[in-house]
Amino acid sequence: MRKRRIIPGVDPRLLLKDAARLIPDPARRRFLRGAASLGALTALTGCNIIDGDTAEGVLRKISTMNDRVQAWLFNPDTLAPTFPESAITRPFPFNAYYPQEDAPDVDGADYKLEVGGLVDNKKSWTLEELYALPQETQITRHVCVEGWSAIGKWTGVRLSEFLRRLGADTRANYVWFQCAEGYSNTIDMPTALHPQTQLTFRFADEILPRAYGFPMKCRIPTKLGFKNPKHIIAMHVTNKDLGGYWENQGYNWFSGL
Repeated sequence: MRKRRIIPGVDPRLLLKDAARLIPDPARRRFLRGAASLGALTALTGCNIIDGDTAEGVLRKISTMNDRVQAWLFNPDTLAPTFPESAITRPFPFNAYYPQEDAPDVDGADYKLEVGGLVDNKKSWTLEELYALPQETQITRHVCVEGWSAIGKWTGVRLSEFLRRLGADTRANYVWFQCAEGYSNTIDMPTALHPQTQLTFRFADEILPRAYGFPMKCRIPTKLGFKNPKHIIAMHVTNKDLGGYWENQGYNWFSGL
């Protein structure tokens, strides 16, 4: 039996706090009340923390547990808050893993959205065809994983409506997005079918600017901002989790609000 020891370079108190941030309330409060030592993490995950590698493994287990809890708690009928136009953040901040001048410059005239996977109709969609779809406007909050938020006005078609027109198998587990800059993202089907999940074509009543995702982004106000892919060029309905840019680097997969 391996003996638990102090982990070089790892502060147990900070490790517990990091773990707690990955657990939704009210479980977070219960965890912190009982988390007097690393033994709390050991008991919760079944891992004996003896070094930095196992510490990282424990946090990953906590993150996976958090994803499962959030998915279980997700209510497809619960709407994210909406706001009046007076609450819109101006200017709306740019955010990406690259500087604004490096945002992809997609040619709208030649653009075609590729569709694949578990759908009946795999034809590509031009912008003109996408713009002709029934559209709705929402004023919702974008919440960034970095800790800031902003309110914007978004117009587009419900993703659920678009999936219906594709003849998508909505019993499938996931919808995967590929973006022009190489970004990718996978969301669960219940989130895809949520009434506020939108394929967005306009921002603040104007054609979606390049900085915010032209020609199309997926606006998901029930999730953190990095789960809202921009510059979408392809979409697949699938039963396989194809991951995503940040998720593949250890970010929480579900990342609901």
